[in-house]
Amino acid sequence: MNDIMIEAVDVTMTFGDVVALDGVSAQVPRGSVLGLLGHNGAGKTTLVNVLTTVLPPTSGSATVGGFDVVRQGDQVRGRIGLTGQFASVDEQLSGVDNLVLIARLLGAGRREARARADELLDLFDLTDAARRTAKTYSGGMRRRLDLAASLVGRPDVIFLDEPTTGLDPVSRVGLWEIVEGLVGDGTTVLLTTQYLDEADRLADSITVLAEGRVVASGTAAQLKAQVGKRAVHVTLVSPQDAPAAIVSLERHGLAPVLDEPRSELRTPVGASSDLAVVVRALDEARVEVAELALTEPSLDDVYLTLAKNKAA
Repeated sequence: MNDIMIEAVDVTMTFGDVVALDGVSAQVPRGSVLGLLGHNGAGKTTLVNVLTTVLPPTSGSATVGGFDVVRQGDQVRGRIGLTGQFASVDEQLSGVDNLVLIARLLGAGRREARARADELLDLFDLTDAARRTAKTYSGGMRRRLDLAASLVGRPDVIFLDEPTTGLDPVSRVGLWEIVEGLVGDGTTVLLTTQYLDEADRLADSITVLAEGRVVASGTAAQLKAQVGKRAVHVTLVSPQDAPAAIVSLERHGLAPVLDEPRSELRTPVGASSDLAVVVRALDEARVEVAELALTEPSLDDVYLTLAKNKAA
């Protein structure tokens, strides 16, 4: 059975009258990724701050690597790495000097610090830029250097707080591949993100936060199943055909929903074979179709549905 490397039990965090976290519980087994999903202000960063010992919880408890985040903060900090929403490297230092400095602060000797820096620069494809000051790095390079800095101490657990914010698509995918490699080597990751595709790709399990509360948790597949069925999306050539299309689809026992600005009908279906029923209904109504597609529920659907219907 997998060890639980991160565990929060009924964690509450208040700031005066503001409740930032309201009874949040979560578990992350060793060598897996928990995706923490939520809008700005949902409580994601506050939970990270509690788990990384930055803030003590108002109530509840949390452990990382088996150590209590309040009573054993030093042990927790010695086993974690943290990459925040913005790169925190020293822009006046070179890439290699940033990493050597952190290694030295963690107690490594000069030779050991340089060897670790060179190893990480190679891992993050920064060797050619090692001697350049960090201020000359692109956004993607800075994020890679920032992540490398969080790994200097060989942490068992890494917290990634919206690590790809502001990155271009190529840099985002590159960072994803690095995270996947780390997890493959046994590292445990808690990832906060607003990007649904990021959570879908990286997370073994997902916890959805809304207004400081957990509104859903499970694998991506389990959450999608909660939202509902597949759907057939039909884009009409002529918006004027929408009423006739709706009547015909309803006659066949379907429940289409019209998106007027897009001239698109979304019709939930129980199975892929129902696609033929949709086509037959539209043909009977003599409706001309520009585009037709069968789609699975997405994490976008999950988040919009669950966050909107959060517990009162």
